[in-house]
Amino acid sequence: MSRETTYNFAAGPAVLPEEALKTAAAEMLDFNGSGMSVMEMSHRSAIYQSIFDETKANLKKALAVPDTHEVLFLQGGASAQFSMVPLNLMGENGTADYVITGNFSGIACKEARKFGTVNVAADTSDCNHTRIPKQEELKLTPDARYFHYCANNTVFGTEWHYVPDVGDVPLVADMSSDILTQPVDISRYGIIYAGAQKNMAPAGVTVVIIRKELAGHELPFTPLIMSYKTMIDKDSMYNTPPCYTIYMLGLVLKWLEKQGGIAAMSELRKERSGLLYDYLDNSRLFHGCAEKDARSYMNVTFTTGDKEKDTEFCKAATAAGFLNVKGHRLVGGMRASVYNAQPMKAVQALVDFMKEYEAKNG
Repeated sequence: MSRETTYNFAAGPAVLPEEALKTAAAEMLDFNGSGMSVMEMSHRSAIYQSIFDETKANLKKALAVPDTHEVLFLQGGASAQFSMVPLNLMGENGTADYVITGNFSGIACKEARKFGTVNVAADTSDCNHTRIPKQEELKLTPDARYFHYCANNTVFGTEWHYVPDVGDVPLVADMSSDILTQPVDISRYGIIYAGAQKNMAPAGVTVVIIRKELAGHELPFTPLIMSYKTMIDKDSMYNTPPCYTIYMLGLVLKWLEKQGGIAAMSELRKERSGLLYDYLDNSRLFHGCAEKDARSYMNVTFTTGDKEKDTEFCKAATAAGFLNVKGHRLVGGMRASVYNAQPMKAVQALVDFMKEYEAKNG
């Protein structure tokens, strides 16, 4: 197999724009005549500072981040934010609202209970997380310190198609798998956090967008490195940041702008996922797992309804060059992740393969 004969549908780390990868390869040994790879640069050097500043500025531009918010480049993935959010926002004897719509929001909720009281505002476990709760289902705490939800659920293939209305309570969203795919009114959020390995860059950097006024109220035992205020004061450089991944994020952002920015990505996500969902809705062999009004634009989950048939299909798909279509271990079945960098031709090729497979095995 080679890159020219395969399509990668992994949920993360995921496919990256070829243009970004080629630029990184060309600059691997010598970035911009510096005589160094970005991997070798001091994060305190002027040349790396220029990479960092440009990447940060381009991310703020892409997402239209207002001056009320700060952009941080942190480490530890979204999983570190499961602890960092309550450490910084819960306060002593505080309560936070959490919605459980999948695996990672469940873990975040469990972690938050270590630092304060958690009210489960909604939980879709009863239907195996095939849907997103409606606004009227949310059981909100009027004086909650914050409200937390996961915008897109990679495991179960569901996505929030509305922004929860929680009044004046700070809204916290894990957007790891759908950031940069649609316009977002950042001003409505207290914190948005996202691991990079879906739509932004290789694994290694976590983007946090935080309303500045929320920093500086951390619990007294919060480690320095887990304090948003520390990281804001040090411009994400309290310790050595994930330098190379930030550089890669910068390359992806340049590619994104050339494609038409987030507005273009918002339309393409509908086209890519729509190809798959249209086929699934008319297939006799395969069917989608998520309820139609909660379907993810990023992660299309489906199954035959038979574990053995699912396994056979995954083997056949891999042999044909469609990589990483096996569903998450928690749910089985299949999953095709169609992030920003996924070419439309890859999705069309997968649909064509599924049609052929169904004709022979349906």
